[in-house]
Amino acid sequence: MKELLELLDLEPLEQNIYRGRNRDIGTGRVFGGQVLAQALVAARRTVEGEREAHSLHAYFILPGDLRVPIVYFVDTLRDGGSFTTRRVTAIQHGQAIFNLSASFHEEQEGVEHQTDPPDAPAPENLTRELERIRAEAERIPEAVRGVLTQDRPLDVRPVEDLDLFDPEPAPPRRRSWFRAAAPMPDGTLVHQAALAYASDYGLLSTVLQPHGRTVRDPELQVASLDHALWFHRPFRVDEWLLYVADSPIAAGARGFARGSIYTRDGRHVASVAQEGLTRWKR
Repeated sequence: MKELLELLDLEPLEQNIYRGRNRDIGTGRVFGGQVLAQALVAARRTVEGEREAHSLHAYFILPGDLRVPIVYFVDTLRDGGSFTTRRVTAIQHGQAIFNLSASFHEEQEGVEHQTDPPDAPAPENLTRELERIRAEAERIPEAVRGVLTQDRPLDVRPVEDLDLFDPEPAPPRRRSWFRAAAPMPDGTLVHQAALAYASDYGLLSTVLQPHGRTVRDPELQVASLDHALWFHRPFRVDEWLLYVADSPIAAGARGFARGSIYTRDGRHVASVAQEGLTRWKR
């Protein structure tokens, strides 16, 4: 968790320009959730007052290079009566690798409703995903074994008992509890950024479940193309959150997944949508 908080502590370079470091999670490129979270932090630092993010819309343009920092340029598009709009471009090697549109809103009252979350076993009754991976470490290629079995900032506990390395075809639905692996500081931004980081985890895996494939399948080229995230209510990432994802469609070498995130007492706090590349290499 300490490393994740350090990733989110961007270095200011100039007015509205920030630099962030990278962390390898075993994909060979910058994790999409990392650049999404860092871009949110960069955007929020240019917003005055108590307005917090309510929606993010992002495109992944090029794979991020783990070897060099990412520079974030923030355009201050609008400061309105109750909404603030920002655009962030992430740069590496002189090229845009990612862009983000973010909207911030002051707290206001309006109509409220939500659908109930699905049933799920308590997280205390489930096994940490990292424990399952470490128990089967011999199935991981030696070149990435150390990275994939390293400590993680999030404690993820999947509900569905799927083979992590050679799954059988299964319905495109996934439920997982997650929370920070250690207590986090107070403040809306740090918790929103940590949830943004977590929101990119498992969506493309959900797309591939009906086909018995994984994101590391040698016959597939898999990558996030875009990502949308909406924050509905306050929450803390160091308390258990239930991530419920499904994939209603995959077509045209692209798969679509969506997710809802609930607190333990059933409050719907965030929603996610993503389209990813799912193309046959041959």
